[in-house]
Amino acid sequence: MPYIALNSAEPGIRGLLRYRPQTARPLSELCEVLLRGPSTLIRGERELIAAYVSALNDCRYCASSHSVCAAAQLPGGMTVVEQVRADPGSAPVSAKVKALLAVAAAVARSGRAVTAGHVAQARSAGASDVEIHDTVLIAATFCMFNRYVDGLATTAPDDPAAYAAGAQRLVAQGYLPPSPDPGRED
Repeated sequence: MPYIALNSAEPGIRGLLRYRPQTARPLSELCEVLLRGPSTLIRGERELIAAYVSALNDCRYCASSHSVCAAAQLPGGMTVVEQVRADPGSAPVSAKVKALLAVAAAVARSGRAVTAGHVAQARSAGASDVEIHDTVLIAATFCMFNRYVDGLATTAPDDPAAYAAGAQRLVAQGYLPPSPDPGRED
């Protein structure tokens, strides 16, 4: 049961975004840029970073929803996502992604936990400065989202299938809410 009375029964961040549309739009715009905007990291890799950080933060809703989104956009699907969540060092992803996941894990502990060694390892694995930047920002953003979702005790479905429809919508349409109809009065 959420700590505040939401105006929606939707789980996780979805209910919070409906509750406060003034903050929903900029948060959704940030997600759209980070997870779907132009990048040399494919969308599935960026979703994988979000899912991994959310799992490290023990945020069931975000880890579940972004794991499904990552799986839908990665070769190897959920098997790869589960391997990364269990042990990124032995997962079947590129050395660059492994190095970026190490950076993301450090961010999840503390921004100051990211070291010059993490950055050097990512660069030596082929990561660009923009990819390193975006990894840190994705990880930091999801630390905030995880705390937002769990800090207000939002609900998270137990059934993994409950996340599938949301993932299909996000993969197809993105994170931005529909624009308000200018002729409609609410």
